[in-house]
Amino acid sequence: MSSWRFIVVCCIVLLAGINNSAMGQIVTIEKSDKEIADSIRSELDSRPYFSLYKDTYFVGGTVLGGKPDGYNSDVKFQISFQQRLTKSNLPWNTYLYLFYTQKAIWHVFRNSLPFYDLNFNPGIGISRFIIIKNRLVGKTTMMIEHESNGRDGTASRSWNKVSVAGEAYISPYLMAHAKFWFPIVDGKYNRDILQYSGIYQTGFQAKSLDDKWVLDMTLVKRKGRNLNFNTIVQLGYRINHNSNQFIMLQYYNGYGEHLLDYNQYHSRIRVGLLIRPRFFSDF
Repeated sequence: MSSWRFIVVCCIVLLAGINNSAMGQIVTIEKSDKEIADSIRSELDSRPYFSLYKDTYFVGGTVLGGKPDGYNSDVKFQISFQQRLTKSNLPWNTYLYLFYTQKAIWHVFRNSLPFYDLNFNPGIGISRFIIIKNRLVGKTTMMIEHESNGRDGTASRSWNKVSVAGEAYISPYLMAHAKFWFPIVDGKYNRDILQYSGIYQTGFQAKSLDDKWVLDMTLVKRKGRNLNFNTIVQLGYRINHNSNQFIMLQYYNGYGEHLLDYNQYHSRIRVGLLIRPRFFSDF
């Protein structure tokens, strides 16, 4: 073999060895915790800016423990959405968002089908996802929110809250949540609203392993030392595996179901349509 051919062969062998060594290094390198956390945040940031927030539903029903009539039977519906304003590139990997929820009590069983009460709940918040040991384990949120019913005179109801909320993702099928608020009650005719609509809430959301059933429970602690809670329980069955629509049974027991009658006790069971995110709803 001539000398130049020998040199070419040696160069090819050397380059192949370098390439194999480099490839071996790429395969054996493990991502750092920071790289994995950044990858999770990047996936969360890629989600749509506009999305569902709280549960959106349309349900109808009546009182428990009494005879149904046009005054204790109704339709309740809620629409809720959020607009994320930033990605998680704010300090401490937080993101800013706007949200809006509207709830209505509709007396469809009375003459002229009047809307009894409309509640408006806009706000702004800042959230941070919590990633520990390469796993998304929760979310913390601080928000400023306003709630009123848009009425005047003695029917006017209004208050504001600075809220701190937390979610713990125990598994892909179970989430526990809690929310505390610092109230600013500016409504003239609902000064005592904390005694009925509460000072904090806690609960959980659960899904079946086949993703067909959802179960939610929320307990809202009313002001006072007694174990006095408003209770909301929802059970839903997914209509189609590829949809986010459910047939839902909803039970409400306590005070503060809506603003106009915040100081009146309600025990209602309703059934209807629920629309919610694939992951978990906010609350």
